[in-house]
Amino acid sequence: MPLALLALAVGAFGIGTTEFVMMGLLPDVADDLGISIPTAGHLVSAYALGVVIGAPLLAAVTTRMSRRAVLIALMALFVVGNALSAVAPGEISLLAARFVSGLPHGAFFGVGAVVATGMVAPERKARSVSLMFLGLTVANIVGVPAATAMGQQLGWRATFLGVSAIGVAAIAALAFLIPRDSAPAPTTGLRGELAALRSLPVWLALGTTVAGFGALFAAYSYITPMLTDAAGFAESSVTLLLALFGVGATAGNLLGGRLADHSLRGTLFGGLASLVVVLALFPLLMRTPVTAAASVALLGMAAFVTGSPLQLMVMEKAAAAPSLASSANQAAFNLANAGGAWIGGLALAAGFGATSPATAGAALAVLGLAVAGTAWTVDRRRAVTAPAPARERVVAGHVPDSDRAASHAGVTE
Repeated sequence: MPLALLALAVGAFGIGTTEFVMMGLLPDVADDLGISIPTAGHLVSAYALGVVIGAPLLAAVTTRMSRRAVLIALMALFVVGNALSAVAPGEISLLAARFVSGLPHGAFFGVGAVVATGMVAPERKARSVSLMFLGLTVANIVGVPAATAMGQQLGWRATFLGVSAIGVAAIAALAFLIPRDSAPAPTTGLRGELAALRSLPVWLALGTTVAGFGALFAAYSYITPMLTDAAGFAESSVTLLLALFGVGATAGNLLGGRLADHSLRGTLFGGLASLVVVLALFPLLMRTPVTAAASVALLGMAAFVTGSPLQLMVMEKAAAAPSLASSANQAAFNLANAGGAWIGGLALAAGFGATSPATAGAALAVLGLAVAGTAWTVDRRRAVTAPAPARERVVAGHVPDSDRAASHAGVTE
């Protein structure tokens, strides 16, 4: 694997840290700004809104730029957003700064995935994506706890200055480790990128992301009350238990990347099926502290096994113009975050019990399996009606998505 993937992982580490650290700093921010914790919670939503808007928008407006230059520019915007967060004088300015911080998130992962897969052999594409995502999962083990501790000891503003420093380090790594010729400007313009989004298989892949990761966030958003109310843990133990989620996510991410290089769709189906099982068993696993702790790690592993397969599938479905579709998949991840949390909250508010969000998540994972199955059926039908050369590629394990994309890539069955 090329050393340049380290630069992408450093950027992912910074992004993962700033995305999740706000949850741990909400009380400190609320006290300092003189607002309630629910009001401070809007800072989390502002970041997510920035991701959803920024992912397709920034990918679209940078279609003619070298991808290497795009990555550096996105990380520079990340540094600006976090620096503005550190010096924000009030609630409104901090909301705006968090929105700016979220803008480069999706486009960085989207364009970064395209660059990562372009630097490796075809049989290592999924692993290259998983190594970039490694920065995100490791952030949950190291970055978020360290940044939270820094904020509690030195003030929350120091945390965002520290994250800005990570962004500066990522810029340096991108500039020195990614060769100029490894990330050239795309040959298609905005029109070509938009054309890729007209494909039904692309939308089915995005729908699988929304449903599959919506299942994760339906449960994970309410993991603290599950651990305290159902499993009986003290609140002081939750931070350590959440680190177990990061460990499981890291293991699942690496495992998913390796397995997906052998069978992309098989890994996706297997990951979603395991997510259904883990979430369905949550009410039982939460009855004892030992099994509850194990369930947190298993949840991270089952969910993140599907991370790199989903990203790679969207890219291959839009092979002629992958940057916009790849970035749109990151927006889909954040829609899953918001939608899953909302659905899990509905189950909790309805009085179905502390573990009911996990049951709702299991239902969403089943929906994800159904969407993935529909995508597989559409691919098979297209393979049957494809011209003879395309059918030969299908026999070899590649399904063309359109006449234009067929000459570039297919999807491993």
